[in-house]
Amino acid sequence: MTEIKLHNSRSRTKEVFTPLDPENVRMYVCGPTVYDRAHLGNARPVVVFDMLYRLLRHVAKTNGWGKVTYARNFTDVDDKINARALASDRRIEEITAETTQWFLDDMAALGALEPDHMPRATAYIPQMIAMIEGLIDGGHAYAAEGHVLFRVRSYKAYGGLSGRSVDDMIAGARVEVAPFKEDPMDFVLWKPSDATQPGWESPWGYGRPGWHIECSAMSYEILGASFDIHGGGNDLMFPHHENEIAQSCCAHPEGQFAQVWMHNEMLQVEGKKMSKSLGNFFTVRDLLDQGIPGEVIRFVFLSTHYRKPMDWTAEKAAGAESKLDDYIKSVAQYGDLGAARSTAPMKEIVQALADDLNTHAALVGLDQLANHAMGTELAANLVFLGLFSFEELEARVAQLQSGKDGLAPLAEHLGQVRAAAMASKDFSEVDRLKSALLDAGVEVRMSKEGVELVPGPNFDPSQLEGLS
Repeated sequence: MTEIKLHNSRSRTKEVFTPLDPENVRMYVCGPTVYDRAHLGNARPVVVFDMLYRLLRHVAKTNGWGKVTYARNFTDVDDKINARALASDRRIEEITAETTQWFLDDMAALGALEPDHMPRATAYIPQMIAMIEGLIDGGHAYAAEGHVLFRVRSYKAYGGLSGRSVDDMIAGARVEVAPFKEDPMDFVLWKPSDATQPGWESPWGYGRPGWHIECSAMSYEILGASFDIHGGGNDLMFPHHENEIAQSCCAHPEGQFAQVWMHNEMLQVEGKKMSKSLGNFFTVRDLLDQGIPGEVIRFVFLSTHYRKPMDWTAEKAAGAESKLDDYIKSVAQYGDLGAARSTAPMKEIVQALADDLNTHAALVGLDQLANHAMGTELAANLVFLGLFSFEELEARVAQLQSGKDGLAPLAEHLGQVRAAAMASKDFSEVDRLKSALLDAGVEVRMSKEGVELVPGPNFDPSQLEGLS
């Protein structure tokens, strides 16, 4: 039996996780607004909650739980999408279909599994309208000038997640001032659309939903009035998650909405907030196109605890690439990939993740396996952590072995040159060959036993043509 402890943002404490229904462990994570490529900050919650999903699925098997249901939405109706459509003279549906697939492709490159449910907001408009009608009937919402607004002061527990009172929020927050609002903190559930904007017929006229109601309606339809975990970036805690709680608990008082709230910290680049004005803003696709592998991005993410700010640096990326290359070599030399498929994750790695997703400690476990030449176990845990699939490991090991086989004649030649140099004390030719090999991305290992040449991640055999 594995005990999982998670930091609950609502209680501000680390709690033992007990599923509401062990037969169906349920998690909802706020997904992207699909109007452009996902930037690096968008990817952090994806990797964080993918790791939690992997942990829950493993523990469900060992603890005798049932299935794990993971839902992550796509917001495909939003003012940013409308603006992109107007600026590009393209149909909204075309933009959202394209950018949704971009997101899935880029996150797959980071080793993220697809959730069990990926609802699109536009597919749940009737459910949103029904939820809003229920809120109006219960006195928690009101219609005004084509809008419907949630009456914040009707929910006495409002502010419980972020830890602020309504009056404090009004004093310190930017709230939209509108003459039809009863209270400055009341937020939009439905708003009117004009001819240039997407819209649906409703009891309040032609319009579209507000952002917050989308997640409440979708999570209810897929996971029910009560579910286990709700996740997202900490920038969503207020107002998005605070508003989700209020409208969901008022619409479905029979439930408690999410039992555990989890929020990841934000991402920086080279110690600074990512910003286009600073020139340090880039998308996941930018990094992939620069030749930085997805597993390297994931490794850097996992190196920092999810509740701490993460600093992306070129130095960290280079270190991660080197480390992962060493792991591949260890798997190739000491592992059995067939046996690895039925090898359970290392107990210490599972325990690290079960302690509020301590991914840094989990990565230390990989070092221990590599240092003890436990290649089979290393392979199994690389897959468990989402850094590679077994198919990717097999391809990398085959590539490494093919490269080593191709370098065998050069290794033999360098060994002969080295032996002659030791007799003549003239190592100039050894140095020349070694330098050429290093430039071609080959690791040169010399010992009493002889010379071993190992292709590195940047191995370029074309640079060795004519080398003798």
